[in-house]
Amino acid sequence: MMFKFIKDKYLFRNGAGDYTVPFIRLDVMPENTPDDLKYLYDFQVIDNELDYIGHPDAVLLKDGSILDVYPSAHGKGAIKSRISRDGGISYPDSIENQPESWKTSRETPTVYRLEFSDGTQDKLLLTSGNPDWRDGQGTVGGFNFSLSEDEGKTWSEFELVFSKNDRLTVIPIVAMASLTRLKENGRFVDKWMGFFHDASFVNYKTILSFVDGKPVWSDPEPYFSKYRSIEKKANMCEVEVIRSDKGQGDELCLIARSNNKTYNSLISFSVDEGKTWSKPKFVPSALNGERHKADYTSDGRLFITFRSIERSKIRVEKNSEEHMKNWYSEGWIAWVGTYDDLKYGNEGQYRIKLAHTYLNHQNAPSICANADTGYCGNVVLPDDTVVTSTYGSFGEKNADGSYKTYVVSKRIRLSDIDKLIK
Repeated sequence: MMFKFIKDKYLFRNGAGDYTVPFIRLDVMPENTPDDLKYLYDFQVIDNELDYIGHPDAVLLKDGSILDVYPSAHGKGAIKSRISRDGGISYPDSIENQPESWKTSRETPTVYRLEFSDGTQDKLLLTSGNPDWRDGQGTVGGFNFSLSEDEGKTWSEFELVFSKNDRLTVIPIVAMASLTRLKENGRFVDKWMGFFHDASFVNYKTILSFVDGKPVWSDPEPYFSKYRSIEKKANMCEVEVIRSDKGQGDELCLIARSNNKTYNSLISFSVDEGKTWSKPKFVPSALNGERHKADYTSDGRLFITFRSIERSKIRVEKNSEEHMKNWYSEGWIAWVGTYDDLKYGNEGQYRIKLAHTYLNHQNAPSICANADTGYCGNVVLPDDTVVTSTYGSFGEKNADGSYKTYVVSKRIRLSDIDKLIK
């Protein structure tokens, strides 16, 4: 009965409803904050050297360092990198001798760790798509990828696949939005399922494997064809895929951005390693947003970051400072809950506003924020500290008085957020 109540309450009117879970704001520190919790209100600048830098991703290296990669403009531009060797407190280093081909990147890079079952040394994978930006330059199509076999010290030059010169051509956007290691007969194998979409909001999957040590990508194929009407109406894209049971289970959960903002984000499940998916449903409004990125902490909770999209009519009327829209954003948000919350349509445990992203007319933090944020790189350190990075306008200004957009990171322990709740 409780499930039906929650389901009916939060999945109505295209998912546009309110949320009732606690909302913790880390953009303004209360005067009585205990000293051991004050760090929660800080953030670290990763890179602010340009007027606009965006869209980071991150991977944890085996020596405990954190590697962040990001484009030098909005969603495209030469790839830049920063490395933290102190758990996300500072980012003084970069990859030395980055591949020359990274300067030609046309999209936001994504980076992943590949672990092998046969004892082969881990590899790191970086991908970058080639969308058509309608900027007069056109596109060669396909996506580029680089590999590192020494924990990010050196990387191969870009290799292009599925371009206009190949047998099969795709024009990806956000390749790979997620990358999930696959199982066969209940055991992990050396295959990874990657996801991207195109300008028509057709969502594709492709399988990465290695043959005689060489990377091979399977022909991209649409995986939501059965639900094409939903996929098209909601403009589903930029999915995150989460494996059950702290990443070890046999079920996959997919959360998709709804790009047209007339629907909540959608959620779907697979019990056959992504061969088929359940009919997409709306997520509770507590989880609504764009470009979800998820990681487990050791207690089994999920920390999911995203760009918030608030569609509740009451909230829009109360909080929106951009009155021509039927939605607004609370900015850089994290949701904390469990896999079962995702599966059964529950709201989760709480939401966190990680830092304020300023609209140009604002001079102080507010509920309403600049939505040009998200696309986070998240890692979880051995001591359960979550280090999350994103881009946005965090207070520094350009010469013309507009807010600069740059890349920052934040350190959080959920046990400390629990103290704030209490």
